Amino acid sequence: MARKLYPDAASALDGLLRDGLLIACGGFGLCGIPERLLTAVRESGVKDLTFASNNAGIDNEGIGMLLRTRQVKKMIASYVGENKEFERQYLSGELEVEFSPQGTLAERMRAGGAGIPGFYTKTGVGTLVAEGKEAKVFDGQEFILERGIFADLALVKAWKADETGNVVFRKTARNFNVPAATCGKVCVVEVEEIVPTGSLDPDCIHLPGVYVQRIIVGAPYDKKIEFRTVRNTDVG
Repeated sequence: MARKLYPDAASALDGLLRDGLLIACGGFGLCGIPERLLTAVRESGVKDLTFASNNAGIDNEGIGMLLRTRQVKKMIASYVGENKEFERQYLSGELEVEFSPQGTLAERMRAGGAGIPGFYTKTGVGTLVAEGKEAKVFDGQEFILERGIFADLALVKAWKADETGNVVFRKTARNFNVPAATCGKVCVVEVEEIVPTGSLDPDCIHLPGVYVQRIIVGAPYDKKIEFRTVRNTDVG
């Protein structure tokens, strides 16, 4: 079996990056984003990228850092959120954006991973999301056709993995990472810890190693906060 563990993000992405890639990326805000891999993508200088991801992190974090360097041509996303550069580029016409409702985006990735080219959904009927898409009536109700996402590369962040690539995510950091992983022709995962093969409970594995081609250890990580709120403790 080919060894899957690589020493760092740059070596794990060696030979995989080129201009114009469609990349499926896990994460939700700053939760579960493959930040080491995204930094390596930025430093490689590749451009004209399309990212399929829930959002683009925040300014200068996550995919947001690639927006700053103008390496992203298109976002397939659900949410602009707190990312002002994402918002600015979209409104100025510098960035192409395909909005996809969150459940639809997750299912588009899952469908791609399952080899399903498309599916019908009620989500988006009668809205801008439906424009230009085929519609069909089932049992008297209208549905629109959504295409599965078949990515050139998947970038994923997980909690731990064994040496064969079986992966476990931690709580909400699982988010879009599993469907993103399955829809990529090649999947690269960064983890906090590598454990010996056979030490993971098979019933607790979220992503089987068959989907994973390359792994790096990205730890230690800073626990970044996307949007800080504080409680007023003044009781006077």
